[in-house]
Amino acid sequence: MTVKELAKILGATTVAESDFEREINGGYAGDLLSFVMGRAMPDCAWYTIMTNVNVCAVATLTDCAVVVICEDCTPDEMLVARAKSQGINVIATSLDMHSAIALVAKNC
Repeated sequence: MTVKELAKILGATTVAESDFEREINGGYAGDLLSFVMGRAMPDCAWYTIMTNVNVCAVATLTDCAVVVICEDCTPDEMLVARAKSQGINVIATSLDMHSAIALVAKNC
């Protein structure tokens, strides 16, 4: 599935768009950045409630396809600016991580 298709399934809003045609291969849910850095696979969808600029550093290190900010958390202005300048896809949903992942699994 592509980032665009994921956003549609989740009813997500666009925070930063780089390449919404990028393919997603797997997912990772977590907020402890050191765990995400060590465990998230390239091209995954990373589900989180983290909203600060450090998200961009982790997204770059893991080469994730998209960051999915869950639970209506509002991204920090610095996160939005950095994601746009570094070409990181970021979307936001009102769903909690479990519900978002379950919805995606149901639609695969």
